[in-house]
Amino acid sequence: MEKTERRQIRVYGIVQGVGFRPAVDRHAHALGIRGTVANRGSFVEINAEGVPSVLDEFEKRVKEQPPERAVILKMDVKLLEQSSAAGFGDIAGQSQESDGFRIVESEKTSGEIFISPDIAICDTCKAELFDKNSRRYLHPFINCTCCGPRFSLLEALPYDRERTSMKKFPMCPQCRREYYDPKSRFYDAQPVCCNDCGPQVYLIERAGETDRRISVRGAAAISRARQILVQGGIIAVKGIGGFHLACNAADEAAVMRLRRLKRRPMKPFAVMARDEAVCRRECEVSPEQHRILTGHQKPILLLPKKTGGRICSAVAPDIPTIGMMLPYAPIQLLLFTYEDVWQERMPDVLVMTSGNASGAPIASNDAEALDEIAGFCDAILSNNRDIRIRTDDSVMDFYDKAPYMIRRSRGYAPLPFLVSRPYQGQVLGIGGELKNTFCLGKDQIFYPSAYVGDLADLRTVKALEDAVKKTETLLEMKPQVIAADLHPKYNSTLVAEKLAEERGIPLLRVQHHYAHVLSCMAENDYLEPVIGVSFDGTGFGTDGTIWGGEFLLSDIGHFERGGHIAPFWQIGGDMAAREGWRIAVSMLQQIFGAGADDIIRRLGLCDEMAAGALKVLFTRKINAVQSTSAGRLFDAVSAILGIRRASTYEGEAATALMYSAMRGRAHAAGSLASLTELCQSGDSLAQNRQAVEAGGQPQPDVLPTDSLVRAFVLAKLDGAGSEELAYEFHRGLAQMIVQETVSLSERTGVKTAALTGGVFQNRLLLELVEKELQAEKIQVLRHHLVPPNDGGIALGQALYAMAALGQENGRKPPAEQRS
Repeated sequence: MEKTERRQIRVYGIVQGVGFRPAVDRHAHALGIRGTVANRGSFVEINAEGVPSVLDEFEKRVKEQPPERAVILKMDVKLLEQSSAAGFGDIAGQSQESDGFRIVESEKTSGEIFISPDIAICDTCKAELFDKNSRRYLHPFINCTCCGPRFSLLEALPYDRERTSMKKFPMCPQCRREYYDPKSRFYDAQPVCCNDCGPQVYLIERAGETDRRISVRGAAAISRARQILVQGGIIAVKGIGGFHLACNAADEAAVMRLRRLKRRPMKPFAVMARDEAVCRRECEVSPEQHRILTGHQKPILLLPKKTGGRICSAVAPDIPTIGMMLPYAPIQLLLFTYEDVWQERMPDVLVMTSGNASGAPIASNDAEALDEIAGFCDAILSNNRDIRIRTDDSVMDFYDKAPYMIRRSRGYAPLPFLVSRPYQGQVLGIGGELKNTFCLGKDQIFYPSAYVGDLADLRTVKALEDAVKKTETLLEMKPQVIAADLHPKYNSTLVAEKLAEERGIPLLRVQHHYAHVLSCMAENDYLEPVIGVSFDGTGFGTDGTIWGGEFLLSDIGHFERGGHIAPFWQIGGDMAAREGWRIAVSMLQQIFGAGADDIIRRLGLCDEMAAGALKVLFTRKINAVQSTSAGRLFDAVSAILGIRRASTYEGEAATALMYSAMRGRAHAAGSLASLTELCQSGDSLAQNRQAVEAGGQPQPDVLPTDSLVRAFVLAKLDGAGSEELAYEFHRGLAQMIVQETVSLSERTGVKTAALTGGVFQNRLLLELVEKELQAEKIQVLRHHLVPPNDGGIALGQALYAMAALGQENGRKPPAEQRS
């Protein structure tokens, strides 16, 4: 008879909250393995006893047949002494014939920590939700080991019910039996509950002019909410990570009312479709998009509209795509399908936009909902299950048949990114001012947070502070250094300064566009020198001006500014970021001088009084700053071409310019072939790629983007179409980017470029640049699951801080970036 042995197996990755321990238990019982399995906070520990050949098969099954939602990053196995009973508890003395494997109580152990994101409802739970023979029929909180809330409910690790917001809901006898039954799919499912023992839904409605109170509960609450939607009303719905505002997406009047109440005139709303068939009725869905649309993360996907759909034009005005998602929480499914008198009239597409006031974070409890979004809706469909960490919906575009993240949150956060360089330490990257996320790093592992929001609003600042503290607690981290943006007045920087002072730890300041480059490098685990092409809105430069269209020769811990677009005067302060016509007028004054007045009038950019006032500001340089912002360049071009004079939300003018260019692409190629020549031969205020010595220091190259603007202004005045010119602008700018990158590559020997920054959300520009660089034998790094916009820079900040903590290669961070 083959001698038995004991092995300790430690499994690292997403192995908590995904049914991993029950799966291990089933494998063990199937093979007759004795021992235990437990969460240790940072890993799952298995102590297994059996003959070696059977243990080998057991290890193979654990690795190759994990639960569907698990992600195994590594497994460590060691042989235990036969005399050791550690981890085997009171079963150590049992005979081999006994059924001696069980899940034991979790313990906290230090080490790497991997937390499961919130998981969309699985197909099995969805079927049971509508099964009249199930005791969980129409239960708004049905979940199992394969699905349901995780991260948003978690208070501490290890992941067990008593450390989640479900601890206040004791299991009924039936749920308890299922929870402890290895044959049940609810086995060890921490949020398990039913209609008898789980949370309850309720509806909050007006009870007077100012008073709102609970009107109905349970089934009546859901039915009443559906009635409001059918009758053209608006409801707030508490989901997994916060509230949504919902109305009939096919009802123009309802959507326009929501726009007026939210003061959101043009920004597209997200739409939730009842099912995949409805989504396909409204949008084009590729096979690659289908996998994400129907998968367990269920982000908002930007999908091309179909003609003849029912979604009204007010949902996404002048935009050829719709942000579409499928229901991921049981309550959302029940809004669409319920046994009541409204079923025949219930819409199959609902606006499902974040439930927040402008600038504020998504509401996550009744108090916030009543204070901040009650005025936007007719009723609030809420429940008594607490949200511990708010998580907004993730938003994903697609590029080259692959995901291209715009906002990384529910379903993805806090999944980590790993780099291959052996760092040591703990750090915090506090993120940017817009689209804020933060990032905690421990050694080689970096955990970007869920989306927080724009920090101009103090409520969002408070949400950032709270989320940092909660996530540090969950990940058991105490950062040794904090990294923040170089801008001295950003609220994110002020939060970082406050935290650093309170904790007595160093604060590093990282230039904004360099952080973008580092973010792209970290996501791709490419830590060798790159040519960073960092194009976005605005960031504080090391010279005190506003940067935004940058070529940064970068490695980990250091960068040099190799080039940038032609500087222009940004007149009008914060208004210039919203009103592209102001940038356009300033550019035309700079490019055409005395002839600018007539051109401004012919282009219809503004009236004579406004043009005169801006001319005075431009001449005297009042409320003016020099800028190389690529984002503002796109805004100005959009205004000049008559596409968007101003933006009602961030990126509106640039997005409209991109879609115009896509429409103009078919006619533009060849019809305006002389545009590049005009650009190169025109009078330019900046000469490209001249290494000018000033004070012994070579100056960065300057791309003649002013000449590009001059060329298409003349073409526009000569009668060229705006859509064709929009494409030619993209093509001309892409050619300049490629030429500059190749030039820097030839000078430095660096053969890799990182394309990053919010401007590279523009899929047309990304395509034009990437393909030409690849043709020039330049390796291209780009983003995938980390946003190219400011939602991704915290990862770059954290990588910088980690490298600085170790003073990699003996090099300290540049002096101008240290606090």
